Amino acid sequence: MSELLFEIGTEEIPAGYIQSALDFLQAEAEKKLKELGLNSSGFKTFATPRRLTLSVDFIEERQPDRTLEHIGPSTVAGYDGDGNPTKAAIGFARSKGMDPSDLQVIKTAKGEYLMAVEDVQGKDTLSLLPGVLESLIRELVFPKSMRWADTATAFVRPIQWLVALYGGQKVDLVFEGIVAGTTTRGHRFMSPDTFDVTGTEQYLSTLAEKYVVADNKIRRELVISEVKRAVQEHSGIADAQPVLHEGLIDTVTNLVEKPYGVCGSFDEKFLTLPDEALITSMREHQKYFPVADKDGTLLPRFVAVNNTDIKDIDLAASGHERVLRARLEDGLFFFNEDKKRKLSDRLDQLDGIIFQHQLGTMLAKSRRMEKIAAMLADKIQPALKEATMRAARLAKADLLTEMVGEFPSLQGIIGSEYALHDGEDQTVAQAIHEHYMPVRAGGQLPASLPGAFVGLADRLDTLAGCFAIGERPTGNKDAFGLRRQAIGLLNILKGLNINLSLSAVIEAALAAYGDQIKVQEHTADEILDFIRLRFENEQVASGVLQEVVDAATATGFDNPLDCLGRIQALDAIQNQQDFAVLAGAFKRIRNIIKDNTETQVEPNLLSDAAEKDLYATLETVRSKALPLLDEKQYDKALLEMLAMKSPVDRFFDDVMVMAEDARIRQNRLNLLTALGELVLQVGDISKMHVE
Repeated sequence: MSELLFEIGTEEIPAGYIQSALDFLQAEAEKKLKELGLNSSGFKTFATPRRLTLSVDFIEERQPDRTLEHIGPSTVAGYDGDGNPTKAAIGFARSKGMDPSDLQVIKTAKGEYLMAVEDVQGKDTLSLLPGVLESLIRELVFPKSMRWADTATAFVRPIQWLVALYGGQKVDLVFEGIVAGTTTRGHRFMSPDTFDVTGTEQYLSTLAEKYVVADNKIRRELVISEVKRAVQEHSGIADAQPVLHEGLIDTVTNLVEKPYGVCGSFDEKFLTLPDEALITSMREHQKYFPVADKDGTLLPRFVAVNNTDIKDIDLAASGHERVLRARLEDGLFFFNEDKKRKLSDRLDQLDGIIFQHQLGTMLAKSRRMEKIAAMLADKIQPALKEATMRAARLAKADLLTEMVGEFPSLQGIIGSEYALHDGEDQTVAQAIHEHYMPVRAGGQLPASLPGAFVGLADRLDTLAGCFAIGERPTGNKDAFGLRRQAIGLLNILKGLNINLSLSAVIEAALAAYGDQIKVQEHTADEILDFIRLRFENEQVASGVLQEVVDAATATGFDNPLDCLGRIQALDAIQNQQDFAVLAGAFKRIRNIIKDNTETQVEPNLLSDAAEKDLYATLETVRSKALPLLDEKQYDKALLEMLAMKSPVDRFFDDVMVMAEDARIRQNRLNLLTALGELVLQVGDISKMHVE
């Protein structure tokens, strides 16, 4: 038996920290065992609010004996003119426990170097595990950690106990005075006594007897079934069903050791609140599941998930109801008070909210957004300009409402509700709601163009202002979420198929600040490069080869949608044999023409049959490809360009480009440059490694 079971018992860990900790434990354990040369398999992790557990089905019992080769200094540095070892060689040998005479000479691509060959005898796994497990604890990183008592190590919560078993034997591990043992604890309230652990299977089954479901996947399914059961048995409404939110399920799963659902109710008067406000009160603040009918209409019911068995359902429900009622009363009061004033009447007060001390107030930002959004509407859909400008003007007004003060996540949503209440056009209200979308990568996009225009204007204004004052992201620092802003901007353009010149709108966004900030000459280019890098990263992350992305962006990124079309065309054609030949020839062309930019070809100077054939083919291909390029049908244009493959091959076989006659030489360079310019309208295929 060569199974490992390692448990870190703690005080309650925040739910949001658990999964990342488990991912780290598994990945780092696999890595560390591999580095030690130990074969292993069957990695699993478990967790509850009070424990993080790693289980490995198999770890071989002993390291294999190994021969390690260590490269040291070069022979030039290692020996003096008389062939005696220098301090460098002596020190290197000493560091490996050897005499300089034991060192060997090895030939490398960089020359001859000294090498120490070390025979390492393998150690028993049981003796290696204390170091491995201790390092796992010390290297675990959490968003926030703490120190307790007189410990020197920070951890998410105080560690209460450790279990470390390998092959049924206790691992000799001591961490901050806590000696790892073979006993763990059951449910904190329902079965708090300790019990002996002999292996993973017995550990899980005995915990289950002690009211602890340690397997997260099983506990997650239990959460779902408990929530559904509570609604079916206690809601009192036939068609009622819980609104199951994946994020909330995950959170609740990591809040309990074993779930027990209880269904409660609230006064129907609270249903006058916007659905999002009700859901936020339940889901985000109380971790309750809303309940709806079969049509998705919210009902005055909710489900809470307790960590202990419920003896008196009515008593448990009433406790949750009191807590929720207080929050809903606040929300309803704020909602009714807010509606006494129109959004438009609040605009001047935005002058009291600072966007950024160098960039001014939210009122100034709103006015800039209005200008940028109007320009976008003018370019793309002029008929929507008026609604877009109105939405941009009102977009930030809900920041002054009590509801957003109480529920910050409802920005835009509440503004939309109040806009409709004020009699604003539906298009305007929808755009106010949508201008924050997408909230996160992969999130829901605006469904309307005015919402997209206002959202783009908001992001462009933030990017322009922050870059202009030097507030750029560095490392992990990104105070204004500029990376997220750029990704959101790109997702809007791609998701709504908006063709847009980024350089033009970036210049407009910078110009909207007027004399408020001094804009450097290179700022617009830096913003465009920043957005381009986010675009490239997204494409590579989606599975496109880096070289394909580089080929497309190298010849232009001003219009992301256009660039995406060229990437897709290059990606689709890259494996065709004719394209591989054309790409190889294109690299040669780029090397030959160098800085030549002339493309005017004089047909009367073409004397060789191969160059005449290439010129004729180029003219034919251009006549077919240029209309396709104008229509952005890049895949079809590339297929037409493949016709140049054979003529290009013959040209290089039969024609001396660098002829002695200057006019003929220049004419041939111009012919190749013209061919290159045509291909470059899709991408710089010289960057692609094709075979």
